[in-house]
Amino acid sequence: MSDVWLVLPTYNEAENVESIVEAALPRLREAAAHAGAGGHHLLIVDDSSPDGTGRIADGLAARHAGVEVLHRGAKEGLGPAYLAGFGHALGAGAELVLEMDADFSHDPADLPRLVAATGDADLVLGSRYVAGGGVVDWGRLRRLLSRGGSWYARSILRVPVRDLTGGFKCFRASALRRLGLEDVRTDGYGFQIELTYRAIRAGMRVAEVPIVFSERRAGSSKMTARIALEAAWKVPQLRFRLR
Repeated sequence: MSDVWLVLPTYNEAENVESIVEAALPRLREAAAHAGAGGHHLLIVDDSSPDGTGRIADGLAARHAGVEVLHRGAKEGLGPAYLAGFGHALGAGAELVLEMDADFSHDPADLPRLVAATGDADLVLGSRYVAGGGVVDWGRLRRLLSRGGSWYARSILRVPVRDLTGGFKCFRASALRRLGLEDVRTDGYGFQIELTYRAIRAGMRVAEVPIVFSERRAGSSKMTARIALEAAWKVPQLRFRLR
């Protein structure tokens, strides 16, 4: 039997990392058991956070057998952090690889549902924009920008997926290996769009399960205008580069 891995990228998440790990571990254990997996692992990928996140992560790894920490030398962005984490998990024999935010915007209680949905899919997306999904604690402008970003990417790429910019996902390891991760160069929203688009272009089965997305519990958002603009101008490039 193979294992289920959760990759959790962090940068200045000292206020959240311990709580999110403690909340995610039992749900990850439950998900692995229901999937018949051999074990479960939570990999924290820290980009040398100056607030001590890496030190807290090391303490969590010392206390929990299922927790590992991958320390990176500098802040390089969400996409490179995930790629490093995916590579580590695949090299360790993962069968299923999950990704989620470290700030409680994604509910760890949804982990078993994402894993269960891989019975009929190669990639499962936690979706805010299918029936039963949604967002809370967001203002009207932020809701409009998020929905507009997903609509824009969906229209340009001509794909049926409702939530292309979300970062709560579960991949079959066989799917990750087929995505050509060595050629991915986008970050943030663009990274999430590109992985899903690559999966669709490769003919993989992509499913969306509803989730409710919340505002981060503590700390400040890492998303910037630059990252949002990058996604906007790289989406048309994706369509032509990967056709």
